[in-house]
Amino acid sequence: MKDQNDVLKDFKFIDLFAGIGGFHSALHAFGASCVYSSEWDKHAQKTYYENYGMMPEGDITQIDAKDIPSHDILCAGFPCQAFSISGKQKGFEDARGTLFFDVARIAKHHKPKILLLENVRNFEKHDDGNTLKTVKAVLDEIGYDVWHKVLNASHFGLPQNRERIYIIAIRKDFEVSHFQFPTGTFEKVYLKDMTLPDELTEQYIINRDDITIDHSKVPSENLFNNYPLKPVRVGTINKGGQGERIYSDLGHAITLSAYGGGPGSKTGCYLINGKIRKLAPRECARIQGFSDDFKIPVSDAQAWKQFGNSVPVNVLKSIIQALIETPELKLQPKGEEFITL
Repeated sequence: MKDQNDVLKDFKFIDLFAGIGGFHSALHAFGASCVYSSEWDKHAQKTYYENYGMMPEGDITQIDAKDIPSHDILCAGFPCQAFSISGKQKGFEDARGTLFFDVARIAKHHKPKILLLENVRNFEKHDDGNTLKTVKAVLDEIGYDVWHKVLNASHFGLPQNRERIYIIAIRKDFEVSHFQFPTGTFEKVYLKDMTLPDELTEQYIINRDDITIDHSKVPSENLFNNYPLKPVRVGTINKGGQGERIYSDLGHAITLSAYGGGPGSKTGCYLINGKIRKLAPRECARIQGFSDDFKIPVSDAQAWKQFGNSVPVNVLKSIIQALIETPELKLQPKGEEFITL
């Protein structure tokens, strides 16, 4: 069996809107080399540098495409902005004034083999679907076949309900007729599997008088590993508004977010070993698919924001595996067998 770690050892990639490097971690696991990264947030830059030894350049809108090294794969978790003329079917022109335009102009210049893009789930329906149509039209115009699908991290061995749209663009000269997205591993993994010992999380306990737990909804420890792969709500704080809903650690976490208020802002509130608390940054790292050797060199507030903005590594690994198994791309040598993630 061929070692997964060197499958893409001859491939180079760039990491745009890099955040803390979810794409980097996933591609590095297959041996690919990052030759360029861009991220404007200075705190995220620090985390990226501490983990990958590469300081991302700043504002991508100010970077000339010719100053970026050639590459095989372009990765981008670009922010969703309103497209100024979306739906007018003007292709490349429709993307001007948006951050996706910078992805497109770099891809147009370098012609990488593959574009691997990610965005929020609602991107699919943004502006009545016109934004996605514009993105696909632009990519078609500059020479790419495009596929997209919404995938949930909960189905890929991560106990977090995180639905995101993934867009795969493959250069047309490869003549790929169909790209098959992974369906998920559906591993029985739950938040409890990834929580830290109580002594390391005392600072995240929420002590309030307006906490209500519905004990009839609290899952039984005896049935652990038999629950659906989704959050299980067991109580509320105050009136149960944003950041005030409590979930069991025998279910999945809610979507980590870079924003939001309430006592459970950014992570949600959880009943863990009889205590109500937020998730520690390390726990957030785990449910996004980052290994425990991933360094967190920033404050808790910044770490919560960074993991809330990140892309789940496990989902990306499964998509990369699917690309490797796409015959027309010829990434998988004949007679070789690859590890299935």
